[in-house]
Amino acid sequence: AEFNAQDMCNMVWADATVDKPHAVLFEAMGNEVNEFKHPQDFSNTVWAYANAGVNHPTLFQMLANHIVNTGSLGRFKPQDFTNIVWAYA
Repeated sequence: AEFNAQDMCNMVWADATVDKPHAVLFEAMGNEVNEFKHPQDFSNTVWAYANAGVNHPTLFQMLANHIVNTGSLGRFKPQDFTNIVWAYA
């Protein structure tokens, strides 16, 4: 089975909820992801990185560019926007 963006999102979200997130895991995962299909995956991923205190500028830039350039803003729920704005703050 191939590891996809939703799998990555689930992994980093789960790891971000523990007391001591694994920064190396976050770095490796951020370097691998190249596409998200669902707004909640964007939202949960950036929330996980921010909650874990892990900075991955390349991933955050890729996600921001995707959101802006694909015209997909209408697909995001208010909670998705809230999580994304909080994570980028």
